[in-house]
Amino acid sequence: MGDELNKGVDDMELHFLGTGAGVPSKQRNTSAIALKFLNHYKGSVWLFDCGEATQHQVLYTSLKLSKLDNIFITHLHGDHIFGLPGLLGSRSFQGGTTLLTVYGPKGIKAFVETTLKTSKTVLRYPLKVVEIHNEMVINFDQHTVSIKRLEHGIPSFGYRIEEKAKPGVLMVDRLKELGIKPGPIYKALKNGARVELEDGQVLNGKDFVGPDKKGKIITIVGDTRPCQATKSLANHADILIHEATFMKKDSDLAYEYFHSTGEAAAMIAKEMNVSKLILSHISSRYQNKDIDQMLQEAREIFPPTYIASDLTVFT
Repeated sequence: MGDELNKGVDDMELHFLGTGAGVPSKQRNTSAIALKFLNHYKGSVWLFDCGEATQHQVLYTSLKLSKLDNIFITHLHGDHIFGLPGLLGSRSFQGGTTLLTVYGPKGIKAFVETTLKTSKTVLRYPLKVVEIHNEMVINFDQHTVSIKRLEHGIPSFGYRIEEKAKPGVLMVDRLKELGIKPGPIYKALKNGARVELEDGQVLNGKDFVGPDKKGKIITIVGDTRPCQATKSLANHADILIHEATFMKKDSDLAYEYFHSTGEAAAMIAKEMNVSKLILSHISSRYQNKDIDQMLQEAREIFPPTYIASDLTVFT
């Protein structure tokens, strides 16, 4: 599963810390996914949801809480937030001194402040809590994070992490044909500058750089029924991480409890031209044979589908 999925995405790592639904099981902890940047933000880690025992799961990985800069909460059900107070406290003891920002639905600020105050937890770093809303967009240096409200029993949100476009490739062959040797001129032209040569000829960098390269897109949705908001967030994503709480045979239960099946997630991935689909948030009622069947059901619709397990890393 991992080797095939790992092709083509070489500047980020996805660490699945918890892939279960509702309550932890021996095989799957509650929800938490870490996104580790290898080439951006000095190796920063972003966490999506923080179910109970998330910090314990981190101990089995290469992740460092001191590198954790942003936490994005999809919704306020316990299996997505009960690990947050402990993790915030532990970050102080693991060398975390920089600003940490927690994003989440209305109520996340009260939850964080109340639990920290009641437990008399003192943080040794600045903490910022931002309450999100539908259609919100957060801008970072190299990425944008778009947020949409999904369909669940309580406000639940999905996140679209979109890497900003990268400059195109410098047309080195054309420059060599003009007799221009590698050096500072190449760098200037790559940056789109105008360069005057010794003979007075002026070169415009835009004429020697290919079209911008589209950035990668990762979409992570919280608990939800299939809905238009998920489709919008998933449109042409490189990776869609979608909940699959129920199997196809239990689709009526999925709808009743505001959840999805693996088959429904696959339909969205296919319709929205996603490159790869990763299913998570699997109910503990399903065992190994059930998981194999769920994967088969999804792959019949969308072949590049994978089911995440706890501590799986996709790079």
